[in-house]
Amino acid sequence: MAKTMQKISIEGKIEKAQDKVVRSKDRYDVAVAELRQLIDKKDAMMKDALLDAITRSDKSYDEILVFLTGNTTRRKAG
Repeated sequence: MAKTMQKISIEGKIEKAQDKVVRSKDRYDVAVAELRQLIDKKDAMMKDALLDAITRSDKSYDEILVFLTGNTTRRKAG
C-alpha cells in the first residue's frame, strides 16, 4: 500500500512540475515576442533616421556608398 501511495504522490508531483514548465514556457514565449517587436521597432527607427540623414545630406549617392563601404575604387557619376 505504501508503494502505491508513493507512486501516486510522485505522479502528482510530476504533473505539477509539467504544468509549471508549460506556464514558464508560455511566459517565455510572450517575453520573446515582446523583445522581437521592440527590436524590430528600434531597427525601423534607425532606418528612418539614416534615410532622413541621407536625404538631408549634400553628398551624392556615390559619395555616400564610398563612405559606407570604404570602397575607394568607385567612380563618381558624371
